[in-house]
Amino acid sequence: MTEADLDAVAALESELFGSGAWSRKALDEEFHAPHRRYIVDVQEAAPVSQGTGDSAEAASQTDAAPAAVRGYAGYWFDGDDAELMTIGVATGQQGRGIATRMLSTLIDDAKRTTQARRMLLEVRTDNEPALAVYRKLGFYRIGLRRRYYQSENKDAYTMALDLQPRVVGFMPAGDVDSSESAGAGANE
Repeated sequence: MTEADLDAVAALESELFGSGAWSRKALDEEFHAPHRRYIVDVQEAAPVSQGTGDSAEAASQTDAAPAAVRGYAGYWFDGDDAELMTIGVATGQQGRGIATRMLSTLIDDAKRTTQARRMLLEVRTDNEPALAVYRKLGFYRIGLRRRYYQSENKDAYTMALDLQPRVVGFMPAGDVDSSESAGAGANE
């Protein structure tokens, strides 16, 4: 994300989250805070011709219109977990896989660049499209936060995605051989 993207992200934040939106100043502070990683999804605009219709002249006088920010997302690494701070996709662009691609990019980044055990997030309990994306990527519910979205008096689920194997006892979860755990051979 660049400084040039900030105004577009602030406008999108307001469109998507209304009274619960972060201010431009809060977004600026968040984007520049330590241990944060933010990305934007942009749609490159088609070239705008300034010529008279002659194809050779039009080709030489073509300027690109500014790219349109379709979505943004980011996480904070707290030294243990990567916390998804925000994700948003422009209303007219939703349902096109943009959120899935951005979140997949952040998950891959957290795996590569941090030692995060898991990625955490909060999501409104009634946000079915977002819940579907999170489930598809492997997130699971670990809790409920009542009235988490205070401006709307809405509850949120806390969800997690394991980025590293969970260790239970001395073995990663799921690595236990069922014959050993059943006591086979213990009396031999």
